[in-house]
Amino acid sequence: MKFRLWTLAISFTLLAVFLSSCNSKPAAEGVKLQGAGASFPAPLYTKWFKAYTASHPDVQVDYQSVGSGSGKKSVIDHTVDFGASDAAMEPEEIARVQGGAQLLPMTAGAIVIAYNLDGVDTGLKLSRKAYSGIFLGKIKRWSDPAIASTNPGVKLPDLPINVVVRADSSGTSYVFSKHLSTINPDFAKAIGTNTMPNWLVGTKSKGNEGVTASLKTTPGSIGYVEYGYANSQKLTTAALENKAGKYVAASTASGQAALASVTLPENLIAWASDPPAADAYPIVTYTWMIFYRKYPDAKKLAAVQDLLKYCLTDGQKDAEALGYIPLPANVSTKDLAAVQSIT
Repeated sequence: MKFRLWTLAISFTLLAVFLSSCNSKPAAEGVKLQGAGASFPAPLYTKWFKAYTASHPDVQVDYQSVGSGSGKKSVIDHTVDFGASDAAMEPEEIARVQGGAQLLPMTAGAIVIAYNLDGVDTGLKLSRKAYSGIFLGKIKRWSDPAIASTNPGVKLPDLPINVVVRADSSGTSYVFSKHLSTINPDFAKAIGTNTMPNWLVGTKSKGNEGVTASLKTTPGSIGYVEYGYANSQKLTTAALENKAGKYVAASTASGQAALASVTLPENLIAWASDPPAADAYPIVTYTWMIFYRKYPDAKKLAAVQDLLKYCLTDGQKDAEALGYIPLPANVSTKDLAAVQSIT
């Protein structure tokens, strides 16, 4: 009798262990998505990914803010699950991605010109001639007529202009130099559009942090940074002359006006390099996430598609508070349709 009871106890124990192993989820069932790329949208992406992971604990999203160039290279090399770039991808770069790539504009933002000029805390207006000339190295002093003529009543000191530019490969530099090349033929010829332009003037500083530090510590300085970053660091920024001849400050409304002038083609890559609307801020861009056309891992594919649906719907509500421009409804719709092409 004792033997039968002992045998029965062992049987129940083995059954309990078997059932427990069937009901528990091994760690391997979790999904980890590794992304890398643009620093411009990183604060917004970080907020999205934390919020998504909080409601989907089985999915971990790790994003490294390493710059647009590195983001594109990582996708080409297949070392990440997705990339991100303010400079999108050229057709020849997409052709190098094994299996193909799908780019999706995820948010948009403005690039502002910030400055440190004693006694001129607000209201500085810079014409197209003035700000393109400054970064071309042709306008060298704050008292130059090109600046003074658009700022009557403002006491501009007769000081040298200390230009600050990015030292690293940057999507921000790409968008900024693309705009300057569009509005100034001399700039296009001498410097052109590049993620790392060969600037003819300026102190080079790495990243938004470096540019901001240089601006704050160098009287008479001027540089370019993202709107959201400038706001968070309380930098003083200029109103810029747009294509319609109006002086416009960066804001959500002026950014949306710029984007409204752009029609996205089938590949979802387009630029608002010089928007024509009277109320448009002149330097606005989309920024893209880059995905593979095919994900062999079914769980990873499902996680990618679900994450994207969140970012393109509820996630857009976080954009404005962080200094970004929420996607127009027609763009979100095109993005969501394109998500289905990722298989």
